Amino acid sequence: MVQKVRFSFIALFLMLVVTSCLLAFLYFNKDIYQPLHRLKQSESPAFADDMDRTSLIESARRHLSYLKRQDPEKSISFETETYRNSWLQYSIEQFLEKLDHNPSAKDLQQFIADNYLVYQAGGRKDQDQRRMLVTGYYEPIFEGSLTQTPSFLTPIYAPPPSLVSTLSANGEPRIGRFENNQKLIAYWSRKEIETTSELLQGNELAFLRDPFDAFLLHVQGSGKILLPDKTIRTVRFAASNGLEYKSIGKLLVDEKALTLEEATIPAIRTYLQLHPEQQQRILHHNPRFIFFNWGDDLGPKGSSGEILTPGRSLAIDGTALPTGSLGYLVSRTPLIGKDGQVAGWRPFARFVFPQDSGAAIKGTGRVDIFFGHGKDAEFAANHMKENGKLYFLVIKPPKKSQ
Repeated sequence: MVQKVRFSFIALFLMLVVTSCLLAFLYFNKDIYQPLHRLKQSESPAFADDMDRTSLIESARRHLSYLKRQDPEKSISFETETYRNSWLQYSIEQFLEKLDHNPSAKDLQQFIADNYLVYQAGGRKDQDQRRMLVTGYYEPIFEGSLTQTPSFLTPIYAPPPSLVSTLSANGEPRIGRFENNQKLIAYWSRKEIETTSELLQGNELAFLRDPFDAFLLHVQGSGKILLPDKTIRTVRFAASNGLEYKSIGKLLVDEKALTLEEATIPAIRTYLQLHPEQQQRILHHNPRFIFFNWGDDLGPKGSSGEILTPGRSLAIDGTALPTGSLGYLVSRTPLIGKDGQVAGWRPFARFVFPQDSGAAIKGTGRVDIFFGHGKDAEFAANHMKENGKLYFLVIKPPKKSQ
């Protein structure tokens, strides 16, 4: 009996030792969050690219054009290192020079391994392996009219004279309107604008068929309008009312109307169609309001001022991640089935460029990829809500500078 008790005690003791060692291992090897992590070469991805070389060169040249307009001496932080804009420009120039020689995939991978430092975005703080939430956006096409008719009642507006953009004493941008005493106050919210039509009367740019279409146009920031005579006109982001973006998808999840997995654009549209009495309340949950101007057909421009390249251009939070860098994104995109539903998912990995921003894109755990326009782009963007990993590449400084 004593021997049996002694054996049980030893077994319990060994179990406690093993458990303690495992917990200690997990604790000391936990990936401590930081915005960027410099990787060892063995930790870097393979840098295979699943898109065409032409779009890569085109997007890289546009990004280089953006960098040439920046202050070359401005320093950008990468973990514990800093690089000037001029060095980020040089990093893109060297990458482009290599592409001009039409290297094989293997040769390009070796070139990057030999010449570039690799940093990984910190991802979401509640996720391991520095995973990010990867979503998508696109340039939508909606039916509309230049005049208000019974079929087209929902206006989109050009920036009104009452909208004021200025700088605060510390140089921060301020958007609002002046009261009678000339004090700058917050601009009207979406609810105030849409329930008091005379506030912006005379600034209507066009009228859309569906209030949710207008809402989506605000979220996407640019789009195309199919007029009754079958001509198409392009509208581009011109300004916002400066109020914080609030997600209606999150609202529906919080209210348990949809699950987190269900909260896609098609599901939200269906929910609003089934519950029309809730549509106004839900849309007004987001106080942010966007104003538009007519645009050209060259393609939408990002906040960088450059034309966006489908599949290559990203929107990131430039206060948390470096906008001037060559990037590399790994995730997966949805495949459309014959029934118009998601038939599966295709992994992708490609070089990308952070050329845009968005009110909903905050921190190091979120990135938005531009898919272009058309039905395939709309489908991908509407269903894209996947894990991914984002990397940034900077050419290695001379050894004496390290």
